Amino acid sequence: MATHLPVVRSASLNGYVELAQSLGLDAAAMLRRAGLQLRSLSDPETPISTQAVRRLLETSALASGAEDFGLRLAARRSLSNLGPLSLVLKEEPSARAALDTLCRYLRLLNASLLTELEEHDGLLRISEDLVTEPGAPLQQSMQLAVGVMHRILHELLGERWQPLWVGLRQAPPQEPTRFERFFGTRVVYLAGFNGIVCRASDLTQGLAAHQTAMASFARRYLDGELSRGQRNAQTTTRQLITALLPGGRCTAQQVAQHLGVDRRTLHRHLSAEQTDFSAVLQAVRMEMAEQQLRQNQRSLAEVATLLGFSSPSAFAYWFRQGFGCSARAWRQGRP
Repeated sequence: MATHLPVVRSASLNGYVELAQSLGLDAAAMLRRAGLQLRSLSDPETPISTQAVRRLLETSALASGAEDFGLRLAARRSLSNLGPLSLVLKEEPSARAALDTLCRYLRLLNASLLTELEEHDGLLRISEDLVTEPGAPLQQSMQLAVGVMHRILHELLGERWQPLWVGLRQAPPQEPTRFERFFGTRVVYLAGFNGIVCRASDLTQGLAAHQTAMASFARRYLDGELSRGQRNAQTTTRQLITALLPGGRCTAQQVAQHLGVDRRTLHRHLSAEQTDFSAVLQAVRMEMAEQQLRQNQRSLAEVATLLGFSSPSAFAYWFRQGFGCSARAWRQGRP
C-alpha cells in the first residue's frame, strides 16, 4: 500500500545554517540536539527525519527568541528547492495545474505534509497539514509550510500577486506585523486551518513554457519514486486522522484517498493489524480532546469542530460516552 514515510528531503532545511547563525545560534549544536548532522545538509536529496526537523525548528525558535523562525526560513526558499519537481511545475499550463501536480508528488518531498485545495464561491483555500503524533508542537513547521507555499505561488504568479488572507492555527504572536509583512495581507490566528485563501481565478493564469524534454524526464523519475515505500497501516491512519480531523474531512474514504487506495483495501490492511478505522478514529479523538481541554485556549464548540463533530451536542454526547462526564466537568476537574 502506498503510504507516507516519516522522512523529508534535507532541502527542507536549506538556509537553516545561515539563519541560525544570523540569530546567534550554534547551528551544528542545534542540529545535533535535534538528532541531525550538519553533513546531512550537504546533499539536498538526503532523507532526514521529519520529527527531527520539527524538533529543530521549535527549539531554534525558542533558543533565538524568533517567534517567526519558520517564516524567516521560508523567506530563503525558491522553486528550485523542490528539485526535479520544480521542472514539472514550470511545465504546467497554469498555476492551478501546477498546484495539483505539487499535491500529487508532495510526499516525495515531505512525507508528513498534506496540501488540500478546496474551491467555493470563487475562492480557493490552500490548506497545509502535518501528519505527526498528537500533541506535537508544530507552530514553526506550519509557518514554514505555509510560508513556502506562499513563496511558490509568488514565483509562479509574479510578485504582484497577493492572497486575500492567511490562516494560522497558532496563537497571535507578540509582533504580528512581521507576519503581515511576510504574507502582504491579513493573517487570522487561532484559525481552523493553516493555509492561504485567494481568488480561484488568480490561479488560472498561464505559465511561461519551459524545457519540455527535461520536465518529461523529471516526471517519469517522480512517477517511479511514487511506487516505492511501505508503512504500518495503523500508524499511518492515526497520523492522517490527526491531520484531517480539524478540517472536518476525516472519513475512511478520505484517508483511503490520501493513501491512494480504496476503502476496502484500507479496511483489509487495518484488519490485518487487528483493528479498524472506527477504533483508530476513537483513540485519536480521545487523545486530541484531552490535549485541547488541557490547553484551555478554545471554547467547547471550537473543540468540537477541531475533532470533526458536526455540532457541539454531538461532541458532548460522544465525550460523556467515552470519559464518563461532561467536557466542562472534565476541564474543571483535570489534574
